[in-house]
Formats: sequence, structure tokens, C-alpha cells
Amino acid sequence: MKLSAHYNKASIIITITVLIAGAVIYYFAINQIARNQLDRDLSEEIGEVIDYVNRNAKLPKQVDFDEDQTVFVRTNDTKIDTRFFDTIYTNPREKKAEDGRAISGLISLKGEHYIVTITESYESTKYLIQLITIITLVLMVVLLFTIFITNKYMLNGLWRPFYSTLNELKAFNIADPDGFSVKPNKVDEFNELNKAVQIMYSRVKNDYQHLKHFTENASHEMMTPLAVITSKLDTLIQDETLKVEQYEQINDIYLATGKLSRLNQTMLLLVKIENNLINDAESISLQSIIIQKLHQFQELLLSKNITVTDDLQDKQVYASKFLLDILLNNLFSNAIRHNINNGKILITLTDKKLIFQNQGAEKPLDENMLFERFHKGQKSDGTGLGLTIVKNICQLYNWNIAYRHNGLLHAFEINFNLL
Repeated sequence: MKLSAHYNKASIIITITVLIAGAVIYYFAINQIARNQLDRDLSEEIGEVIDYVNRNAKLPKQVDFDEDQTVFVRTNDTKIDTRFFDTIYTNPREKKAEDGRAISGLISLKGEHYIVTITESYESTKYLIQLITIITLVLMVVLLFTIFITNKYMLNGLWRPFYSTLNELKAFNIADPDGFSVKPNKVDEFNELNKAVQIMYSRVKNDYQHLKHFTENASHEMMTPLAVITSKLDTLIQDETLKVEQYEQINDIYLATGKLSRLNQTMLLLVKIENNLINDAESISLQSIIIQKLHQFQELLLSKNITVTDDLQDKQVYASKFLLDILLNNLFSNAIRHNINNGKILITLTDKKLIFQNQGAEKPLDENMLFERFHKGQKSDGTGLGLTIVKNICQLYNWNIAYRHNGLLHAFEINFNLL
């Protein structure tokens, strides 16, 4: 969930909670205010009745309008406290019962005592409270909708510089000559972020350039003496006066030099793959290249009497032909080198997968170390980087490579639909 969604969720939950609590408090407050106002009106009316009795020495006629009803009842009580209470108000016009509010008190006239009760309808007050409540609820809904829309569009605009920086980082290629470029904006925090990213980019770029120059120079400087050593060894091996022991020692040195040369080239290739320095991708028929490789490895296959069974569908991939050639070379070499005499290799190519299966040892390989650098079997004479290169090429093109073992069959499966 995006940060803006988290903010919207928290903002709306808090707003709804506050508005509901406020609406409840507001409802009871308005209800109490209306009740108090009605009680004041009733107090004024009973005061007017008492004043009328005191001035005219008689009871006023009972008043019966839509708004209030006044009733006098003789009593023997000499003292009654004035009180307010809820009661039923009978509307004489509509002949129906309504909620009412009443006040009762004691008045004296010519030695006799009367309880006067004045009742007013509470219906108009209730209607007013309901109207205010409806208006409040409508305002709540409008406010929530406004907050949601405002947060959605305003936050999208507010976070646009962040996403711009994020897209720059996603598209970042250390080998790209263009620098990291972002536009200044009005938010200080995003400006600070961009400044920190710019500093980080400069450091990474500088370190990369130093490492690149060091790797290229080291590789170049190593190749020169290796070429000289190989040339001298070629000359020595052709010397017919060498003893058998000397020849074997020189041959061992020759093989070790060749391995060192291959290791140097492989390490340089890994650096180029990991930093995406090989940018010659094109649409290639994987089926055609595999068929070519089958012809190229025919002699090695015959030397171990290995039978190849293939099921190849037409599959186009967008990749570097150079890297694809290296990937298939490593897969073929691995399947042949670790196979058994009179063994078999199964190659399957579909629109989604490429699977190499070969016979081999009954014991499965260590999946945790299989694709690690310099990890190789005890009988292997390779550099231990072949499967590492295969994995790095797959990662470069967002493919997934996995190892499976079933009986005597060891399988390497490349899934082209990783995303």
C-alpha cells in the first residue's frame, strides 16, 4: 500500500471518529440548549399567570392554543416546588398526542391553593433538532468527500517530485554518461533527498570509474605477461631435447597459464555483465542458436558417446548474441563434462522455458552453493565461474534459473516469464 493510501486511511479514520464524536456531543448539546430555552419560556409563562392572579385576584381563563395548554387544579397542599417535566401534549387541532414539556407550580387565591400546569409542544423543537442533525450529517459527508478528494489529488501532486526521483533511481545505470538530474521543488525535504541522492550518485560514479579503470588496466597488464609466458612455453614444448619430466612440468605450467588467462577473461566478463556494459541486445531465434551449438559440440558428444534428445519450439528472445552464446556454451559444456559415458542429454525449449537435463551422479548438487563463484566439483578442471555467469546473464534479462534433480537426471531450467 502506498504512503498516500496509508495517509488517506489514517486521515479518514481519524476524521470520521472526531466527526461522529463531535456530532453526538453536538446533538446532545443542541437538545439540552433547546430544552433549557423551552424551560425558560415556560418559567416566563407561569410567572405571567402568577402576576395576573396577584393583580386581578382571580384565575385567568384556561388557555388552549396549538402552542401551550394551561390547567388549574385545586389542592390542599400549601407548599409545592416548581418543577419541569416531560409529558404528553395533545394537539387540539390535529387531535394527536405529541411529546411535550411542562411546568407546574403553586398559586394562592383568597385562601385557596391551586396547582397550575402549563404544557407546551416539544414537536417544533424536535423538528429543529432533527433538521440541525440532518444538516450536520450532510456537512460531515461533504467534508469527508472533500478531504478524500483533496488528499487524493493534492497528495499526488505533493509526492510527484518524490516519484520523479524514484524513477530516476530506477532508471539509474552506472555506465550511463548522463548524470543524475532532478528538478528543484518547493518542498525542503524533497530537495534534501535529491541533494543526498546526488552526493551518493557522485560517489558511486567516482568509485565505479576507479574500479572500471583498475579492472581494465589490471586485465590488460595481466594479458601481456600471460601472452609472453604462453609464447615462451610454446617454444619450449617444441624443443625435442627436453626430457619427459621437463616436458610434463612445462605442460603443467602451460595448462595453468591457460587457465589463468581464461580466469582473467571470465572475471572481466562478469564485471561487464554485472554492470550492464554489454548493450548489443537484439531479437534472436533461440531455437536456431541451440541447433548451431549441437553441431559445434558434436565431437565432444561423440567422444563420450552421449545421445542428445531435443524438443525445440520456435522462441524469440531479446538479448545479446554474445552473452547468449556464452550462456549456451556453459550449459552444453556443463551437461557434457558432468555426464556419464553412453549417457544422454535432454534439451527442451518452449515459449516459457529452456531446460537442459543430463545424466550424472546420483547425488544431487548443493543448490545453495551451485551458482556461487569458484564453486565446482572435486573432479572439475574449470574456473568455477561457468554457472555464475549463466545466473548473471539470466538476472540481466530478468530470467530465472533453477536446478532440479530427479534420479540420475540433473536439470537446469530457465524460466523466461519471471515477471
